[in-house]
Amino acid sequence: MRRTTRYPVTGANSLWHVYKTVPFLKVVKNFIIIQLARYTPFLSVKNWLYRNFLGMKIGEQTSFALMVMLDVMFPEKISVGKNTVIGYNTTILAHEYLIKEYRLGEVKIGNEVMIGANTTILPGVIIGDGAIVSAGTLVHKDVPSGSFVGGNPMRIIYTKEEMIERQKNENQGG
Repeated sequence: MRRTTRYPVTGANSLWHVYKTVPFLKVVKNFIIIQLARYTPFLSVKNWLYRNFLGMKIGEQTSFALMVMLDVMFPEKISVGKNTVIGYNTTILAHEYLIKEYRLGEVKIGNEVMIGANTTILPGVIIGDGAIVSAGTLVHKDVPSGSFVGGNPMRIIYTKEEMIERQKNENQGG
């Protein structure tokens, strides 16, 4: 199960309560920063914007590709380790606004993780060090360190041990 905190609402669906949960001006500021960063070709500038204006924890030499969409409401709940690649047009969410409740959860992405293009990462998940997430994956649960996952629903394609064995076989030519 994902690590999210649930906040029940009454009356209209939770999105109608959005500015009771997060200040309007914070959302405006975050939206502007995220849109600037989505299109900038300079990786160090993106990381600087994310760290200094959004309060994110971003490791050294981490790369956010063009068009990555971060959670506009709670980007400070996203942390990414060092030397990680977040692929083109990936979405990372730290919130879910539902009918009768909204949920918040931290997203923790480890060191040297590869996330393929067009992936969606839901709130409350941890992606372990050295993991590989295939393009187009819906990450709805934790990803073990060193594993290769993909699909919708996401499933483990290779465990860390199977990945090591595959690499060993490839290096030996068979």
